[in-house]
Amino acid sequence: MSAALQRLTKWRTVFAGWQLGTRAKGDAESDAVRDHREVTILMRNELNALASLLIQKGVMTAEEYQRRLDSEADHLSAQYAKKFPGFKATDYGIEMNAAIAADTTRGWRP
Repeated sequence: MSAALQRLTKWRTVFAGWQLGTRAKGDAESDAVRDHREVTILMRNELNALASLLIQKGVMTAEEYQRRLDSEADHLSAQYAKKFPGFKATDYGIEMNAAIAADTTRGWRP
């Protein structure tokens, strides 16, 4: 991995601390969050680089890319709504139908 990528992934610790509070390396939950954040950070960087190259090379326009991002976002949001009945993402936050969501969240940790 390049020095720039090594430097970028250092943010995993900040994100883990933000999510869980300060924890020592070796704490299983914190290690899992750091690992997940590292992958997410790297994937975002890779996708940004790939999209930028494709636009620069004329394979697609920024407008085409934005339209596809929006379309894919709407599709994924609909899939999440199916996975979590009673919840729906809106422009203002998550809408919840409490009666339906009660079944969906049964067994979730408090």
